[in-house]
Amino acid sequence: MNNTRKSRIRAVVALALGLSIALTGCQTGGPAKSGEGSEAVDLPPLTSLTPLEDPRAYEGPSTAVVGPPSIEPLAERPEAKLPVTVQSQDRTGEIPVEVTDTSRILAISLTGTLSDIVYNLGLGDQLIGRDATTSFPGSEELPLVVTGGHDIEAESILGLEPSVIFTDLSVGGIDFVNMMRNAGVPVIVVNRSVNLESSSEATRQVAAGLGVADAAEELNANVAKAVAAKETEVAELIPADATKLPRVVFLYVRGGAGVYYLFGEGSGIDELLASVGVVDVADEVGWKGERPMTDEALVSMDPDIIIVMSKGLTSTDGIDGLIEAQPSIALTTAGKNRRIIDIDDSLLFASAGRTPDVIDALARAIYAPDSLQ
Repeated sequence: MNNTRKSRIRAVVALALGLSIALTGCQTGGPAKSGEGSEAVDLPPLTSLTPLEDPRAYEGPSTAVVGPPSIEPLAERPEAKLPVTVQSQDRTGEIPVEVTDTSRILAISLTGTLSDIVYNLGLGDQLIGRDATTSFPGSEELPLVVTGGHDIEAESILGLEPSVIFTDLSVGGIDFVNMMRNAGVPVIVVNRSVNLESSSEATRQVAAGLGVADAAEELNANVAKAVAAKETEVAELIPADATKLPRVVFLYVRGGAGVYYLFGEGSGIDELLASVGVVDVADEVGWKGERPMTDEALVSMDPDIIIVMSKGLTSTDGIDGLIEAQPSIALTTAGKNRRIIDIDDSLLFASAGRTPDVIDALARAIYAPDSLQ
């Protein structure tokens, strides 16, 4: 790193310390460590499981267990072609950003997706820090620079002297981007990943910014192949009788903040539910995106299964607290049967290389929950 950039970094570090900057997002709580719930998990193959005869009739809660990453980094490490100029997807429009050095990469997001992409491109050893949800093997050794899900430790980041930063603005926001750029660090804003298509585009944007654009297509092909293979495995668990297909909805819960959202079309949950072959009751009623739950909507949907994030369920002190906070849940089949499935917050929306693993976890919890006990 040249002396000019070092001087600018020192100046901005001093400013950050002096102002005690803490850039905070809207979500309360967050993962305390990376890969929580996915370490040392030994799961039998889906093909070896005996599925429920009628998954709609099952009673009791389950925790969907996400196994270790099934996508491996590219076998041949891509060689960067630098310098490269790419378009950062800033909210005000595309901004050209030149990258001359990728030896010290920082890739941060709410879901760990961007660091996962860098790792799967075969460049994980060039990452110098991690967000709270990064979970690839060995990532726990990296310094944590994003805490509580959203809080940016700006001075810590600058102290690591990154040569390039990738973000999707889910943490820190544009103020963080401007601060880093003022310190002379190239920052590339990537489109946020919510499903396989947007994740593939994020992979292309990250790879281009690292000077390895061609590698994105190979990685995207690997992910698509793994997802298709996992869907084929799941198909063997789905009941042939369509009347036994479980009716499922995802409920985003933050009990302490009184936040309860139903997720529908375009949220990313819709694609996951399609992959596991259930009836997406939000899609059935035309629920778009992420919107506050209403009693009328949930009762009319009458799901057999409600999926929540693990920390969301913890925020209501478990199922009893969830039903107490939202009594309409007790009026649904899921509530009557206490058929609530929780899944690790940091992995559900991770996208990229973790999608097949999330599909696997949901399929086990829906069709063979006894295998998880």
